[in-house]
Amino acid sequence: MTTAASDLRYDKSHALAIQGPHACTRWVSQYVSRAMKRDLDKLYNLPKDVKFCRRCVMSNQRPRIAFDDDGVCNACRYAERKQSTIDWSIRERELIDLCDKHRRKDGRFDVIVPSSGGKDSAYVAHMLKYKYGMHPLTATWSPNVYTDIGRENFHGLIDGGLDNLLGTPNGIVNRRMVRLCLEEMGEPFQPFIYGQYWFPVKVAMQYDVPLIMIGENADIEYGGNPATETMRGFGIGDELRYFFQNRGIDHWTEQFSAQELEYYGPPNIEAAQQKKIERHFFGFYRKWVPQENFYYASQNTGFKPNPDGRSECTYSKYASLDDQFDGFHYYFMLLKFGIGRATSDAAHEVRDGHLTREEAVALVRRFDAEKPVKYFRQFLDYCRLTEQQYWDIADGWRNERLWQYSGNDWKLRAQVS
Repeated sequence: MTTAASDLRYDKSHALAIQGPHACTRWVSQYVSRAMKRDLDKLYNLPKDVKFCRRCVMSNQRPRIAFDDDGVCNACRYAERKQSTIDWSIRERELIDLCDKHRRKDGRFDVIVPSSGGKDSAYVAHMLKYKYGMHPLTATWSPNVYTDIGRENFHGLIDGGLDNLLGTPNGIVNRRMVRLCLEEMGEPFQPFIYGQYWFPVKVAMQYDVPLIMIGENADIEYGGNPATETMRGFGIGDELRYFFQNRGIDHWTEQFSAQELEYYGPPNIEAAQQKKIERHFFGFYRKWVPQENFYYASQNTGFKPNPDGRSECTYSKYASLDDQFDGFHYYFMLLKFGIGRATSDAAHEVRDGHLTREEAVALVRRFDAEKPVKYFRQFLDYCRLTEQQYWDIADGWRNERLWQYSGNDWKLRAQVS
């Protein structure tokens, strides 16, 4: 299939209006058709046969996850150790020692906390300041488009007594990058991930603060590389594999100028290493329970859940509320791996003891394959896409080993039970 002339005129009119003819050429030329299928199994090294964890509801299609001989995922095994074998009093002592090492007595900032104002990062920043006596500076990489509740929670972080530095990228550049990442990576959140990773490092260098405290190790908490369990944090250089899908910011040099990419990209790596900047997981030192983080943030920073009662594509109401485009990140995850937002939420709530597996299965089967519709038109407009172009791109990222077309719609071949 080729791009329809009307689709090209749609893109061209918007691109010309905001960027000029040269940029328009780069913008339009990236459009892909539904015929451009990806080999998802090869790209992500996915196992052929779909299996679901016997303890939670997570699938073995989650990249890097490991299942043992009993059919239990490594995130569930780690959850067992969190409850039974890890001595959290020793871990907290290590945290106190780390804080004592970096704490400044003159009131200057001594720890950078990447924070959106969401429940988890608000919990980390507030705990560091009011329990451990640190002087945190929260660093926020702006969402693509704030939701009303996301903006309210962001200001709640500041009103709760925390200093903040907000980084917001060029809107024209970000629109183009979101669309290109959607097309080339099936990940509209990738530009945000670049900024979320590097902006706090730049802030740390600017304020001469060698300690960055992030939330949890997602590979261990939610399923990924088991070898990272003993890691206290990710070092500079780990980002390509764990965050960037092996596409660093230099991947985009043909589509963007160096000036356009600079704000998303890394600082001088050699200078960062000389400053001995450390990035630690708060979840390594204190038991990580997202629901408890929600209660803590609600009480201490005025964090509020989704006023709609639940978020699209899931049953929960307190996670990933900042950006109007959250739903598209999760939907493309569903297309690629057959696991969506409800699976992600339910799996960790089973591990934390807040749901039974039977309850989780019912929630996943009800909500996981839901399409994000609330901000659908806003997303199309932001990316300068027609609806047909969007679905062509989506079909290009659909893993047909996991999906089949039946009854005028796509359905998963295997579902958790």
